[in-house]
Amino acid sequence: MSKVAEYLREHIVGEVSTNTSARRFYSTDGSVFSVMPQIVIYPRSTDDIRKVARFSWQLAEKGKVVPITARGAGTDQGGAALGEGIVLVFPVHMNKLLELDTKKNFARMQPGINYRNFQDTIKTHNRFLPPYPSSVDISTIGGAVANNAAGSRTVKYGCTRDYVNGLRVVLANGELIETRRLSKRELNHKKGLATFEGEIYRQIDGLITDNWDLIHSAHKDVSKNSAGYDLMDVKRSDGSFDLTPLFVGSQGTLGIITEIELAITTNNMNRSLMVAGFTSIDQADSVVQDILKLKPATVEMVDYHLLEFINKHYPNQLKGLLEPPFPKILLLIEFDDFGKSIQAKKIKKLSKILRNVTNDFQVSTDYDEREELWKIRHSAAAVIAHTEGTKKSLPIIEDGVVPQEKFQEYVHGIYELFKKYNLDVAVWGHAGNANLHMQPILDLAEVGDRQKVFKIMDEYYQMVIQLGGSTAGEHSDGRLRAPYLPGLYGEEIYKIFEATKKVFDPWGTLNPGVKLGVTREDQKRMLRNEYNMDKLGIYTTRM
Repeated sequence: MSKVAEYLREHIVGEVSTNTSARRFYSTDGSVFSVMPQIVIYPRSTDDIRKVARFSWQLAEKGKVVPITARGAGTDQGGAALGEGIVLVFPVHMNKLLELDTKKNFARMQPGINYRNFQDTIKTHNRFLPPYPSSVDISTIGGAVANNAAGSRTVKYGCTRDYVNGLRVVLANGELIETRRLSKRELNHKKGLATFEGEIYRQIDGLITDNWDLIHSAHKDVSKNSAGYDLMDVKRSDGSFDLTPLFVGSQGTLGIITEIELAITTNNMNRSLMVAGFTSIDQADSVVQDILKLKPATVEMVDYHLLEFINKHYPNQLKGLLEPPFPKILLLIEFDDFGKSIQAKKIKKLSKILRNVTNDFQVSTDYDEREELWKIRHSAAAVIAHTEGTKKSLPIIEDGVVPQEKFQEYVHGIYELFKKYNLDVAVWGHAGNANLHMQPILDLAEVGDRQKVFKIMDEYYQMVIQLGGSTAGEHSDGRLRAPYLPGLYGEEIYKIFEATKKVFDPWGTLNPGVKLGVTREDQKRMLRNEYNMDKLGIYTTRM
């Protein structure tokens, strides 16, 4: 591997490191896994990435596979930012905002740009990118695109995939392509190219055409879905064609994204927030459908387990906001419509809906007061960071999403699962999307808890699948949820996913072991002996 590193040092501008401490640093991300890379590269340009990919391809042709993993800030909780070959670290140099057009409402940037910095910049122009994840302060835009990230405002605005206009992508052999929606005529031109790009267009078009009915029958009746590859929206019935949806959420397994063009939208800082308490999940769920008809920007949820946990371990976080006894379920519903009269009418209608089941609600239109109330929802971060001796909150069963009508059954199933394993439960997330998060507190140094990890995962994801949901609402598959894809979609669709991967990555150099081909033995081998997120956030930079 030293010869590979020496060659790359001579041919690229960015730094190449085989230092043990650097490799160890990038051996973990936000997941429970650890994979030691052989080489760490800090690329300075698209040309650097093309040279790395081309060299990796040439080595693979000779029988030596050196995998490439693209990495942002490493917040990925599914292990997709880990690789045993070359890790390309984007936030160090490729972190620039390249273009901002507030007339046409789009921005173009490099993948390593910090999400919060980008968001703060466009907010000075009264714009924002709505599907920001909870990790917005430390994550990168490239990571959000790789995972098809979403967040609290997705109930109204959709996921990251809905905002990606086009991409610049380095293919496995080093070719650089640009993606956007093509007309039927433009597609035929692409298919006529005597290049790897042309081969991809020919094969993917044929794959989708030959399996049209099967692909479209695989649609999940959920509000958001990042599991597998989005083949459904590549080719439309009008003959138009766009590879962009395939790359979004693909976690670097089909190509290496080097530039991103995103649609942005007008930001309204004048909002109305309703915080409502309920005596049960059934009571809360009875009004969610009616709430959604009002088109709120958010419908977020925390349960009383979370509130009791915070009150016990971090009481100052709720001081002046909530006092025991806590409601069983708390919803935070916010409207951001332009025009105070529109918001006022919606609040009036919402109040009427809520009075049918509860009188425990309050309204706030004051900015500072709303920010204080939102601390209730943001208190979930304390659970994620919580430590009890050697026990840690583990991100192993996060991100399930189910059909809205299955929401309360989903919550009850989560409670039963935690009860079965005698674990403290705390649930929070996106009630308006039926997409929830929870993290069991376990000790990865204990053999019994390590066994529990896989038992809990199997039972949880099987429950989500049986409810007609998706195993990944907004965090994608990674190495964690990958083994559940065949059960989620069925073997026929899984084979189409494998065929798609083969088209883009015939030598298996692009982030292998992510999304596809992951076994339980692979997971056991990669599972850490201890868990922490101490390394995250180090590359938060200013633009």
